[in-house]
Amino acid sequence: MDRFTALLIVMVSVLLGIAGFIGYAFGLVTLLRIVLFLGYLGLAVISAFFVALLLYARSNYFLSALLSLIASGYAAYQCYTWQHPVHVAYITAAYIVVIAVGLWWISEPDLSLYERLRDAQALEKAGRYRAAARKYEKKKDYAKAAECYLKAGLQESAAWCYEKAEMYAKAAEIYERIAKDREDTFYWKEAYEMYKKAGEYMEAAKCLEKYAEDEPWFWEDVAKIYEENGDVENARRAWQKALEYYLKEAEEEGIFWEDVAKIYEKLSEKERAREAMMKFAEYCENEAKSDPAWWKHVAEAYEVLGDSAKAKEALERYNEYKHQH
Repeated sequence: MDRFTALLIVMVSVLLGIAGFIGYAFGLVTLLRIVLFLGYLGLAVISAFFVALLLYARSNYFLSALLSLIASGYAAYQCYTWQHPVHVAYITAAYIVVIAVGLWWISEPDLSLYERLRDAQALEKAGRYRAAARKYEKKKDYAKAAECYLKAGLQESAAWCYEKAEMYAKAAEIYERIAKDREDTFYWKEAYEMYKKAGEYMEAAKCLEKYAEDEPWFWEDVAKIYEENGDVENARRAWQKALEYYLKEAEEEGIFWEDVAKIYEKLSEKERAREAMMKFAEYCENEAKSDPAWWKHVAEAYEVLGDSAKAKEALERYNEYKHQH
């Protein structure tokens, strides 16, 4: 148990102990008066703060805060004098009603009073599709909510509801449409994710390909999907695109020569794969001068190249470094 939890338990225990003592020694009515007095006194202080703040901001809501200040202040006074306890009951009931209405209002934001009082089917028939969709969502009828959102022109909300309904292909179709309409590549990735969940991998690959046109490091993922689904021609085309990206990166940061070598292997270009792996080995050796941990990668590179002697030498250097640390 952490210190905060222990302290909280102690404080609650003390408060319950004090309340029990007051109730036993002075009666439950006295205990109730004290609890209500402290509660309404605190509420009055908070209300006074908001009256000042809202008055300074010239907000009309200060009237509500002022009404709360008057009601809570009067209730605190009555709890102290106990001249008209029924007034305290009325004010308490009023606060309970206000809180209940407030929670009900918050539960369905952006809906008019008329829309709040009608059910989803009635709102749909009346052409209030957005409000109907919100009602269907609340009932967890996500498929119907999605249909209504589409009728209301709220495509993203519809896609989200189809996803909640596990109708991933429909969600993907909407994201595709949004991507085309808005010319925003982000939605191609969303469509890819949905098609992938739906098990429609070829459609997923097509969407990810659109995304990779702006984010080229995804060409490798595109190639793998085509490859795993037996589309050799598109897989090769995607590997070529991935190769173009990694070649540019390797010229700037040598660590990518390993990726270049692997893609050349995929494309059955053995000699170029070897040249790229040699460059990766050279890069690793250079890094190992300042960080001996890189000797492990040097060993792995020479192992791929079939140079057992250099691989063994590099591995010995790595083991020596590892032993020292």
